[in-house]
Amino acid sequence: MSNKNRYFLKARIFDGFNILFILMVATVVLIKPSQNQLLDLKFNSSLALLFFLVGIFLSSVLSQKGFLTWGNLIFKSSSEKPPQPISWYKTLWGWQALIILTLSIVVGLVMTNFSFYEILNREGIDGALRLLTGIFNPDWSILPRAVNHMIETLFMAFIATVLAIPFAFVLSFFSARNVMESRVGFLVYLSLRTFFNIARSIEAIIWAIIFSVWVGIGPFAGMLALMIHSIASLAKQYSEMVESVSMGPVEGIKSTGAAPFQVVWFGIVPQIILPYISITIYRWDINVRMATIIGLVGGGGIGTLLIQYQGQAMWPQVGCLVVVIAVVVCLLDQVSAHIREAVK
Repeated sequence: MSNKNRYFLKARIFDGFNILFILMVATVVLIKPSQNQLLDLKFNSSLALLFFLVGIFLSSVLSQKGFLTWGNLIFKSSSEKPPQPISWYKTLWGWQALIILTLSIVVGLVMTNFSFYEILNREGIDGALRLLTGIFNPDWSILPRAVNHMIETLFMAFIATVLAIPFAFVLSFFSARNVMESRVGFLVYLSLRTFFNIARSIEAIIWAIIFSVWVGIGPFAGMLALMIHSIASLAKQYSEMVESVSMGPVEGIKSTGAAPFQVVWFGIVPQIILPYISITIYRWDINVRMATIIGLVGGGGIGTLLIQYQGQAMWPQVGCLVVVIAVVVCLLDQVSAHIREAVK
């Protein structure tokens, strides 16, 4: 498939989803379906597919008639001439974008039950003030315990990151398109990318629940959860760095008859080692924050204390934990920022 056809197809798919969204919203507003109708997945999926195909058809017709759709504007090949400067409200793509963004905001407000009344409700404000009063008057008697659990949290994140690095490092080359160029290589690349996307889509808190049942509640379960999530995230980020390297050194080493391992080691690794270090340090920073959350489901660390005190409405104790977490996260953020700046 030529680049022109590929961009044309992407534009049609993009416009198809836009029109699908508009037609689905219009259908819900006009018909006002019941809860049972909304839960009819088979019928709704068929209707969505029909609207999607209608959207692709309308986009194709408009494109053939010379109209510039939003999809055409975004997905245009470098060989195409840029459109003439014109005010957005005089274009089809401008109104298309405005309608989509406006509908997205409106639907989002409806789906989230956004309400100024609830925000300004006096009873709710009084309850929030009582809670905040407790949090902002910390009970420092539990500080030693909080610090001990915070150290546990830091090491959970550290070990998870350290154990994830070798797996992510090796797998990143097998999931880089410019390294896996053969047909078999492409299948390996596609399989790994799919696995990484699935593993990353499962949040660390879900992995923590799985490992809490598998190995028992505690920091080991939390560390394993962070490790699995880190392998998927780091491997994907590492592979994207591999795909962005300059191919000049790689081609030069290939021309000498070097083996594939030598090509990767001497042609690619020197170009990515510093970005890898920067990404890895940032990942540890992320893992510390995530370790706080997974403790809520039995993953160990300071999150375990947090859920205990929160469940008993012991807000002064929660306030002490919040202060410890905030201080450590701020310090770690500054340290990681300086390290990442130094290795650039």
